[in-house]
Amino acid sequence: MEFLKIMKRRSFLNEVVYVALNIGIAVAMMLIIRLTNSLWLAFALVLLGKWRLFAVRPRFWFAHIQANLVSIIVSVSFVIFLYVANSANVGSTQSLITQIIIVLIDIGWLLFLKSQSKRVYIVAQAGVALFVGISAIFTVAYGWIATPVVLLSWLVGYATARHVLNSYDEESHTELLSLGWGLMLAEISWLAYHWTVAYRLAIAPSFMLPQISIIAVCFAFLAYKSYDSYYRHQKIRFNDILLPLLFTVSIVTILLIFFNGVSANII
Repeated sequence: MEFLKIMKRRSFLNEVVYVALNIGIAVAMMLIIRLTNSLWLAFALVLLGKWRLFAVRPRFWFAHIQANLVSIIVSVSFVIFLYVANSANVGSTQSLITQIIIVLIDIGWLLFLKSQSKRVYIVAQAGVALFVGISAIFTVAYGWIATPVVLLSWLVGYATARHVLNSYDEESHTELLSLGWGLMLAEISWLAYHWTVAYRLAIAPSFMLPQISIIAVCFAFLAYKSYDSYYRHQKIRFNDILLPLLFTVSIVTILLIFFNGVSANII
C-alpha cells in the first residue's frame, strides 16, 4: 500500500510538472514575441520543447519527426499567429488581448487535445493542425512565390492525413493515401494562392482568416468519412457520406458565391 501511495504521489507530481511546463512554454512564446518581435527565438523555444524527438539515436530522428509533424505544425502556427498579432498592433492593448486568446487556445491544445489517443481525438488533432497550418501559411504568404506555399501546404496535408490513417489497423496504403491527400491539398492551395480571400475576425481584428482554411477542412472531413466508410464496409456507402457531402458542398458553395469578396488580397 505504501508503494502505491508513492506511485500516486509521483504520478500527481508528474501531472503538475507537465501542466506547468506546457503553460510556461505557451506564455514564454508570447513574452518572447512581445519583447523581441523575433520569430526565430520563438521557433527556437518550440524546438527546445521538442527535445524528446532528438533524445534517441540520429537514425530515429526522421521517424520521430514524422510521427510528431502534427504537433510541430500546430506549435509553429501558434508562433506565427502571435507574431502577426504583435506586428499588427505593436504594444497595443488589442494586440495583448489577441495574444492572450491565442495562448489560451494553445494551452487548451497542449493540455486537453494533444495528449488524447482515441480516434475521435486523433481526427480532431489532425483537423486543428490542418486548419491552423493552412491559415498560418496563407497569413504570411503575401511576399512569397508560389513554390514554398504549395510545398508547405503539401506537407500539412501529408502530415494530417498520415496522423489519421495511422489510427487504423490497416497500414498498407497509409503512405500512398497520405501522399495523395497532400498532393490534392497542394493543388487547392496553388489555386488559392492566385486569388486569396480572407475574412476579418471580430474577436481579433488584426487577423484575416483565409477562406482556403475552411474549404480545406471541409474537404478533409469528407475524405475522412469516405475512408472510414470504406474501412468498415470495404466500400464507400452513400448513406455514410451523404450528410458530410451535403455539408461540404453547402459550405463551399456559400463561401464561393456569397462570401467571395476580396476582404484581403494577400497576393
